[in-house]
Amino acid sequence: MMDSEGALPQVQEIEQEGVGGGTNKKMEVKNETKKKKKKRSSYFPRFGCFRIEHDASGGGFDIEVVDESGQRPTPTHLIIMINGLVGSAQNWKFAAKQFLKRYPEDTIVHCSERNSSMLTFDGVDVMGDRLAEEVISVIKRHPSVQKISFVGHSLGGLVARYAIAKLYGRDISMELPQGNGHCESQISDQECHDRKYEGKIAGLEPINFITSATPHLGSRGHKQVPMFCGFYSLEKAVSRVAGVFGKTGKHLFLTDRDNGKPPLLLQMVHDSEDIKFLSALRSFKRRVAYANVLYDQLVGWSTSSIRRRKELPKRQHLSRHEKYPHIVNVETTKSTSVADEVPDESKVSSGSSKLDYEEEMIKSLTTMSWDRIDVSFSGSMQKILAHSTIQASFYFLKYIM
Repeated sequence: MMDSEGALPQVQEIEQEGVGGGTNKKMEVKNETKKKKKKRSSYFPRFGCFRIEHDASGGGFDIEVVDESGQRPTPTHLIIMINGLVGSAQNWKFAAKQFLKRYPEDTIVHCSERNSSMLTFDGVDVMGDRLAEEVISVIKRHPSVQKISFVGHSLGGLVARYAIAKLYGRDISMELPQGNGHCESQISDQECHDRKYEGKIAGLEPINFITSATPHLGSRGHKQVPMFCGFYSLEKAVSRVAGVFGKTGKHLFLTDRDNGKPPLLLQMVHDSEDIKFLSALRSFKRRVAYANVLYDQLVGWSTSSIRRRKELPKRQHLSRHEKYPHIVNVETTKSTSVADEVPDESKVSSGSSKLDYEEEMIKSLTTMSWDRIDVSFSGSMQKILAHSTIQASFYFLKYIM
């Protein structure tokens, strides 16, 4: 059941779980136990089990679907799921299975673990670097993949934005076994390289970039943290002690000024000579921002939906979705004119106010289209935990997203 490519890092153990529920069964890689047939779910006309591979280096786990004999299809679409502050790969286990139920043959899901628990205080850039290397290790294990999508919760969305910029146009061909769409022999090596990596993420076609309750505009200014009740004096006081959350806190509250540079989140809405933050995000076919309308005390509606407060829909005009009752508004915005784009990083004023930062980030991020999906847990028992509820971590919340 293992790949024959000698993937690195090695898989520690395999776990199989029947899609219809029931007892999990585990087996060591070298001593595979006899498989018992599971009752097929209506989702799976041909496949019967989830196969979970745990990375021995602590890099999370992969989930895919196998048939009752243990054979698996050849997935072409890799989905990377990233946890938020003090989170872990386990937060995404339920949601990952929902993706696989919908697309059992074509998809493999990787739940990231390189940035879990206290490691989430290390800073968006450090975590983004770790995630980028983790993604490459997953691609090495699954050389059949050709497409890639990212799903990030809260801080995980920012980490994903940094990681895709590090992977954008990156040539990893020397690191990979045969696979991932090698070019025909009739064309030159340079043409092959240009065709393979231009506009791609680690050589893969970018498809979906999805965030839920992500503070795209940071956590300071314009009432972006609801628990501060809109008191700017309180926001300012908290920003002064943002260091208690490590480097990450400084990034979120826009108080970092490494080597006199603008705050990292402001840098992340521009392309520079070294790293193409905006181009990487724009390369995806679809970008989706899930946002809590109410009850999220950590991440405000405007920062998670990338809107100015005056652009937020009127709550009295919101209506519940027929199929997903907690979705109350769906809108797709077109990209703004290229002429309206903000200047590149080298022209950013380091003396701008925090509200100027926010406006600049909005202008830049909306030079590309976004699907905005607004969510409200009003009337639900889970509303007091809206920030984590939107991630749909548990079975009884499966109808949310």
